[in-house]
Amino acid sequence: MSEKDNKKEKISGESEEKSADIVVQDKKVSNDIVVQDKKVSKNQVNKDNKDKEIEKLEVGDEEKDEEKKVGDSEDLPEEIKKKLEKNKIERAKKKQIKKKKRDQEKRIRIGKAHIKATYNNTIVTLTDLQGNVISWSSAGMAGFKGPKKATPYAAQIITKIACMKAKEEFGLEEVAVFVKGVGTGRESAVRALNTNGLVITSIKDITPVPHNGCRPRKPRRV
Repeated sequence: MSEKDNKKEKISGESEEKSADIVVQDKKVSNDIVVQDKKVSKNQVNKDNKDKEIEKLEVGDEEKDEEKKVGDSEDLPEEIKKKLEKNKIERAKKKQIKKKKRDQEKRIRIGKAHIKATYNNTIVTLTDLQGNVISWSSAGMAGFKGPKKATPYAAQIITKIACMKAKEEFGLEEVAVFVKGVGTGRESAVRALNTNGLVITSIKDITPVPHNGCRPRKPRRV
C-alpha cells in the first residue's frame, strides 16, 4: 500500500506542477494580449490625431487661398468687379446646361502669353503649350471705352483678369511671352504678368515687319 501511496503522491505532484505551468502560461498570454491591445489603441489614437492635424492644415490652406483670391479682386475697380461676377454666374449656368463629363480636372502649369498691343486696343491671351486658349481678356471686355482702351492702365487690369482666371481654373505658373504690335500697353502688360505671380521664362517680339512688299498709303492731309 505504501508504494501505491507514493505513486499517487508523485502523480498528484506532477499534475499540480502542470496545472501551475498552465496557469502561468495563461497569465503571460493574457498580459501579452493586453499589451497588444494597448499598443493598437495608442496607434489608433495617434492616427486619429494625425488625420485631424492634416484636416486642419488643409482647411487653413483653403482659407488662405480664398483670402488671396479676395485680395486680388479687391484691387480692381467696382465696375470691373461687377462684370466679373456676372461672367462667373453666366459660366456656371452654361456648365450646368452642358454638363460636361470630366474624369480629371485639367492642370496646366506651363503655358504661353500672347499680348497684342495696337494703337486702339490691347488683347491678352493665355494658352497652353499647344496653343489652346485657357483665358483671355481685352480692354473692351473690362469696360474701357474710346481712347482709354489703348492706355497702359487698361493693359495692366486686363492682364490681371486673365491671370486670375488661368490660376483659379488651371493652376498656371510659368509663361513664355509673345508680344505683337507697337501699342502703348505692351510693356505694362508684360510687367503685370510678373506682378500677378506668373514666372516669365522668355519674352519674344513677333511684330510683323514688311520687307517693302506693299505700297504705303498716301500721306494724310491736315
